[in-house]
Amino acid sequence: MSASPRAAINRFDPLAGRYARLTARDRKCDVMRNDPGVTMGGTALVAVGARRSRRVVILGGGIGGLAAAVALRQRGFEVHVFERASTIAEVGAGLQVGPNAVKVLYALGLKEALHRSAFEPTNMVSIKWDDASLRHRVPLKAIASKQYGAPYMTAHRAHIQAMLHEALPDGVITLDASCVGADTRGQIAVARFADGREVEGDVVVGADGIRSAIRAQHFGADRPRFTEMMCWRCMVPIEHMPTKFGLNGSVELARGEYFGWLGPNGHVICYPIGKGDMLNLFCRHVTDQWVAGWNEALLGIFRHVEHVFKWGIHDRDPMPEWRRGRVTLLGDAAHPTMPTLAQGGNMAIEDGYVLARNLARHGDDIETGLRAYVAERQPRTARVTLQSRQQFANNRKVPPPPFLDRTWIFTFDATREEDVRQMA
Repeated sequence: MSASPRAAINRFDPLAGRYARLTARDRKCDVMRNDPGVTMGGTALVAVGARRSRRVVILGGGIGGLAAAVALRQRGFEVHVFERASTIAEVGAGLQVGPNAVKVLYALGLKEALHRSAFEPTNMVSIKWDDASLRHRVPLKAIASKQYGAPYMTAHRAHIQAMLHEALPDGVITLDASCVGADTRGQIAVARFADGREVEGDVVVGADGIRSAIRAQHFGADRPRFTEMMCWRCMVPIEHMPTKFGLNGSVELARGEYFGWLGPNGHVICYPIGKGDMLNLFCRHVTDQWVAGWNEALLGIFRHVEHVFKWGIHDRDPMPEWRRGRVTLLGDAAHPTMPTLAQGGNMAIEDGYVLARNLARHGDDIETGLRAYVAERQPRTARVTLQSRQQFANNRKVPPPPFLDRTWIFTFDATREEDVRQMA
């Protein structure tokens, strides 16, 4: 890898650097040096003693992996995170933190930190792509906590990742650690790295993304499904957002609102992040190029964009199982989904909490805990993946039908035993 994700942000997107809340001090992030139980050289294994905290090895330092690390430490586990990049950072821009994920972050003791890092949009506004006429406007901030049990928030991805990073002590994370596989060997799990090192734990968690090496090893090296959707992510200062548009300026827009432009085969989602002084744009289209005909008010925002990240959107079919012995998957490694419901990161945050709860509940019976984790998460994440595909199909219709109901997603609380029993 020629450059780290944080370096990519700083080089290509100075606005991202401005809004990424970095750690207050320079962390060494070197668990192998700080922990005598983990060996740097050769292929020596880390001995797992009989009398000690249960050890979980997490492969991947993204939002899902870090959320799992915080949740596991909260329940007394010894946790080590291994990240292949040379720094902990997210490439991209905005993240929608739904009420379901907000509840988990509150339960992890991060309520104050979240509210320092995230924004609560006042309304959700839908706008027609060409003439900028108003399709609908519905309240969000005023009703979210009452209807869903927590606010609906938006943030810079780097803010959320930095928040989770700062919730972990020094020495938990090892950087520049490229994992190539993981195995169950009797009563232990072993992660193998590209430089020949091996690290033992009671559990290995593959949180290594949609092209997970752990998934490929245990469940087949198939390619993710290309959805035919391309997306462009960017940000502009909020002052470049229009406040009036449409016929004779008939549509008014406040700077605290979340708004989306829906058009044929594409849409643009815009929402404030940070302290509300930056506007995140997530532009999606079923083509490799943007097309003409979009309203001038939207194109005016585009003219102020300086740096853009471009992605092809992929997902995978839901699979019934993502555990082999003491090795399991989490987040996009297990159930990558399209962004049309804005739930990919939220599902990974839920995963981390549910994994920690089930491992704690089943004590030394590690494999039963992992089976319970997958059994709890698979139906919900599969439904999100399939509904995301349906929403994608709906978005391509002219005119598009009403947005699919997400109440069942938002009202769910992964931290409540009552909600878990209802899913069973």
